Amino acid sequence: MALSSELCDALHQRVESCYQQAEQFYLKAFPRPEIRVNLRGRAAGVAEAGRNRLRFNALLYQENPEAFLDQVIPHEVAHLITWQICGRRVRPHGREWQQVMTQVFALEAKRTHAFDVQRAAKENYLYQCGCPDRIHRLTIRRHRRVEKGQGYLCLACQSPLRFFRESSG
Repeated sequence: MALSSELCDALHQRVESCYQQAEQFYLKAFPRPEIRVNLRGRAAGVAEAGRNRLRFNALLYQENPEAFLDQVIPHEVAHLITWQICGRRVRPHGREWQQVMTQVFALEAKRTHAFDVQRAAKENYLYQCGCPDRIHRLTIRRHRRVEKGQGYLCLACQSPLRFFRESSG
């Protein structure tokens, strides 16, 4: 899914402004990351610290542009900044990341977004467990893992998930 030039420009400008804020706060230059808009599924964004790369979900960005620019982009940039300051031995949403969010970006350190992921998630494979009247929806990726022998358990009853049928939508 291709982004409009306006959305693409806004994304790049917001990443740059986050880096400028961090540089002013830490009085240190940070290398700019590679930016890709190729993420799919439920995640709005991912920071790949070892590769200095940010990846974003185009569909969720198009559906929630303001929240994306206000919260998701600083959230992911904070991961890269934290990694560059503190190194590898930090928890993804630990104290150091929270400090970057609150002190550098003056934002609440939220771990997750509240976007409607119905269209983005593509959970089309239905599985059953031992619970009466409970259906589990799995993505194509997890369904393929099951086909290759990986098992998943229901968190409630701890019984294995069994393929039921493909969802019609």
